[in-house]
This record gives sequence, C-alpha cells and structure tokens, in this order.
Amino acid sequence: MHLKIENIKENPVSLLRRAGYMFQRHERDEMSFVRPMARSGYPRFHMYAHLEGTSLVINFHLDQKKETYGTGTRHHGEYEEEGALKVEATRIQQFLH
Repeated sequence: MHLKIENIKENPVSLLRRAGYMFQRHERDEMSFVRPMARSGYPRFHMYAHLEGTSLVINFHLDQKKETYGTGTRHHGEYEEEGALKVEATRIQQFLH
C-alpha cells in the first residue's frame, strides 16, 4: 500500500516513532520501519519511507510471519489495499495530518 503525506514539518523518523513505528535501517535512499502487532514480533506492519521534497512517501505491507528461505522461498506478506492494511493506512493518515 502506498501513502504520500504532503508538507511534513518534522523529521520522518520522529514522526513515525510517534505513530508507533520503530526505525530499523537505511537502505539506499529509503528508511525501513516496523510496527509489531504481537510480542513475538509477528504479525507486523513493515514500511519503507523516503522524502520527496517536503512530502513523505510511504510503501508498507503486513508481514504475517517471518520470511522463510530455501526451496519455495516465501515472504508471507499482504499487500492488498483492504482489511488491516486499509485500517492502518487510515490511522497513519489521521495521525500524520
């Protein structure tokens, strides 16, 4: 799911921390954040964000469980713009506006 928050006036890391997201790392020009929904760390919302001028561009998905690697590698993520992702997108937009 994609969001664009126009005219932010604060550091994106601070802004997203207040929205409940934990900064993970920088990957090239993007920042990675997570918001676990359970003590085990999964399921969790996983977001990549970057700045375009004064706009914060967010791409996020829901990781249902930790990825598996090897034969038949799977990510176990949800990307559709419905259900929990839609609810989270609304929460983020209300929080950041």
